[in-house]
Amino acid sequence: MMNAAEETPAPPSRRAGLLAACAAGVSVVLWASAFVSIRSAGTAYSPGALALGRLLAGALVLGVFCLVRREGWPPRSSWRGIATSGVLWFGVYMVALNWGEQQVDAGTAALVVNIGPILIALLAARLLGDRMPPRLLAGMAVSFAGAVTVGLSMSGRGGSSLLGVVLCLLAAVAYAGGVVAQKPALGRASALQVTTFGCLVGAVGCLPFAGQLAAEAAKAPLSATLNMVYLGVFPTALAFTTWAYALARTTAGSMGATTYAVPALVVLMSWLALGEVPGLLTLAGGALCLVGVAVSRSRSRPRTAAPDAVPAPEALPEPRRSERAAESA
Repeated sequence: MMNAAEETPAPPSRRAGLLAACAAGVSVVLWASAFVSIRSAGTAYSPGALALGRLLAGALVLGVFCLVRREGWPPRSSWRGIATSGVLWFGVYMVALNWGEQQVDAGTAALVVNIGPILIALLAARLLGDRMPPRLLAGMAVSFAGAVTVGLSMSGRGGSSLLGVVLCLLAAVAYAGGVVAQKPALGRASALQVTTFGCLVGAVGCLPFAGQLAAEAAKAPLSATLNMVYLGVFPTALAFTTWAYALARTTAGSMGATTYAVPALVVLMSWLALGEVPGLLTLAGGALCLVGVAVSRSRSRPRTAAPDAVPAPEALPEPRRSERAAESA
């Protein structure tokens, strides 16, 4: 017969934490893969057209899943967060990032865009009441240094325009604001609902680029269009849904720190897929990113009460005079 320890299932909180970590890992891996696809699609599509095409592909896939699962419309109380995250994260962030990375080198982009997780932690502490434990802050500092190191080591001799810096900064702010706005909505609607309707809001906001998308799609090579569709199906539809699932089960600051693993994965994927052998400085930066993520997501061990100490013989109280007299007798 099984003992009690074997019959008792794992605590729900531990299982939920494991599922959230796996979901966050899926998001990070897919977002890292997006950088390889953007290189191909970005040569044939302008920033706004690429964002719109990506969002339309993602919204189509998400809409099908919502119909199959009969998710329905999100509650009215969740629409404020969904609309805000849709405009900022799905709309402004994608266009600004696509445009900004065409104007600055990789080092500047890494320095500016990767302040996003730091802004998430600050905004979450201010607006959501999230705690900022020392481990989170220390891990984010290490990861930020690693992300900048990776960017600088992979930079060419390209220049950096003021417009590009402003666009990357706008992308970082939009990303942080979108994540913080999304968090309360996930308490009222499902992850699939929040992602689907956020993606639809972002697509509607990018409709002014529809003319560019139609004109460029007619001339673009098939590989660029397929990469745009891939961006919509996997790094958008799937990755944003798994992100929302994980965000609903942890703090915004911890989730933001997790994205610092992306630069390290980009280095690895570029090595495997594109044959770009990283240098020692790039590998060191990638290692720093992963170490920082591990530190930020670690938890301090709870202090256990020490067992009752047995007083040493010399610490025992000295017997009273009457007791000594009785013993000598």
